[in-house]
Amino acid sequence: MIGVSVGAFTDVGMVRSLNEDHFYVGTHLWLVADGMGGHAAGEVASEIVVGSLRELDRDHLEQQQIVDAVTAANNEVLAYGRDHPEARGLGSTVTGLARIDIGGAEHWAVFNVGDSRVYREYGGVLSRATVDHSEVEELIMQGVITAEQARWHASRSVVTRSIGTEPPPQVDVWVLPQTPGERFIICSDGLVAELDDAELQQILTSAPDAESAARGLVDAACEAGGSDNISVIVVAVAGDERAEVEEITNPRSHLRAGVE
Repeated sequence: MIGVSVGAFTDVGMVRSLNEDHFYVGTHLWLVADGMGGHAAGEVASEIVVGSLRELDRDHLEQQQIVDAVTAANNEVLAYGRDHPEARGLGSTVTGLARIDIGGAEHWAVFNVGDSRVYREYGGVLSRATVDHSEVEELIMQGVITAEQARWHASRSVVTRSIGTEPPPQVDVWVLPQTPGERFIICSDGLVAELDDAELQQILTSAPDAESAARGLVDAACEAGGSDNISVIVVAVAGDERAEVEEITNPRSHLRAGVE
């Protein structure tokens, strides 16, 4: 099993009074869920998603099991809404990185529903590993607006897929080979609402380790405005086969790693 070091932080931001993000830091699985819905329903939805998907943190995981688990989480969120009418319509995004087994060889699976993101960095080049399910992403793909314009567009918070819908959302899954020295950023949209890709690259490149990178990204997003909750996991892949996992507690905000 290829080794990784992990830094994970969450912050309520500078505007919101409630953090509706939850994340999970495991050995085979790392994910971020960004809840949606009033009266704390978003916080409940993201907690349900993380609580359900953490069962994927195990050996010999297969790609289809990720899809099945997201569908099961979707059903749990719908059931909560039916049992709690005041929370009806609650929902969540989810995005993450998992170790999966293909023919006895370990690969990465990047998965996504909604507008939270996974980035991959290797050789000094940062690229998005996911596609947002949002109205502004569709406008970008149609050539109507630019990526920079999307950051300020009136529909920037409107998602086109989320957990908590009927029928269940389609889950995007990308399978990647494992490359020593690569790094991943897993984040809620509160990060990219404040920082563009060049700023993410600069902070990641200047950080000496995963903990410093995650902390630096969250702090920079807060300093840039912090208009939403901000959650970041940085997974740094080692250059050898030694497995090393760090679980980091942020003194300035509540860590929600979901690890008991």
